[in-house]
Amino acid sequence: MSKQDTASGITGHFPHLAAGFIAVLVGYTSSAAIVFQAAHAVGATPSQLASWLWALGLGMGVTCIGLSLRYRTPILTAWSTPGAALLATGLVGVPMSEAIGAFLFASGLMAVLGFSGGFERIMRHVPPSIAAAMLAGVLLRFGLGAFSSLGANLSLVGTMIVVFFAGRRLWPRYAVPLAFLAGLGVAAASGSIAVGEIRWELSAPEFVMPGFSLQTLIGVGLPLFMVTLASQNVPGLAVLRANGYTTPASPLLGWTGVTGLVLAPFGGFSFNLAAITAAICMSRDADPDPAKRYLASIWAGGIYLLTGVGGATVASLLAAIPNALVVAIAGLALMATIGGSLTTALAHEEEREAAVVTFLVTASGLTLFGIGSAFWGLVFGYLATHVLRRPRRLPA
Repeated sequence: MSKQDTASGITGHFPHLAAGFIAVLVGYTSSAAIVFQAAHAVGATPSQLASWLWALGLGMGVTCIGLSLRYRTPILTAWSTPGAALLATGLVGVPMSEAIGAFLFASGLMAVLGFSGGFERIMRHVPPSIAAAMLAGVLLRFGLGAFSSLGANLSLVGTMIVVFFAGRRLWPRYAVPLAFLAGLGVAAASGSIAVGEIRWELSAPEFVMPGFSLQTLIGVGLPLFMVTLASQNVPGLAVLRANGYTTPASPLLGWTGVTGLVLAPFGGFSFNLAAITAAICMSRDADPDPAKRYLASIWAGGIYLLTGVGGATVASLLAAIPNALVVAIAGLALMATIGGSLTTALAHEEEREAAVVTFLVTASGLTLFGIGSAFWGLVFGYLATHVLRRPRRLPA
């Protein structure tokens, strides 16, 4: 192979790597602190917290790579952020062994629901326009964040936006990574990167023997399962469908559940389909060809594996980067996906009102019974679809 072919191959994979890296960056910075709170709530020692990060990174890495290769689809997995928030309050005073038992219980339920085919039967009834409207509603706050952060961070975010649109004009596939690099350059020049916060430390697994109590299984394990299903897996599959991927849902849920069963004793409290970060890997920026976008998820999986091994180091690196930089790059990376989702959602006139209802409910941030707005957007949109459906005219 010539040097020119090698360089072309590396350049061709750079957008995949960039999309995978940004997906991991957004995922960690948006919710890693909640995972730390959940671990502290159950009294985790520093070594156990490191083990949690190891288990989560390993689980997400293996499932991203394995499922993406198996189905040639950009399958991105994540920990359950709503689940972590629930654990941060629900695990106070619970022994670590019983917490592990609750993790096993929730993952077991997810595996059963997945492999039984029940989840796929439920999602089969969601119209594509409703799924696309839900995705647009979920991503709206990220798109708005790229511009609302301009006021307080004009030089940083302004430079990123200018570079992004210049890249869109000249090198469309590299617009997002160029904007990210420009943001890092401005942050470094202004002294906004907290270098003193960075520490180098590897993670190691620490096994905890599970214990089981009915009170913890019902009070923590069952809500963890329900919140992860409604707030993570339902939107995650809807994102796949909204982007035109027909990957069977049952094995995706089943294998993420099995991964949780294996890694729960080390702190892997939950694994599920990703929605927001998955949309980054499914965008045109990752690859103009939808059939090749799974390579971005594979890169994300590789980065997740690295974050698992160096969990403490990654946490400190993310803490050192200005939050405005992460907010801006997330919004810019998701801009094309937001536009495409709105186009799909509003394409069919007979479903347009229901799609708008879905979009508004999802974007509202509504939370009922501990379940987030993405789930309720689908519920309201589905109901509106049937209520507003015009009856067929009988032949004269």
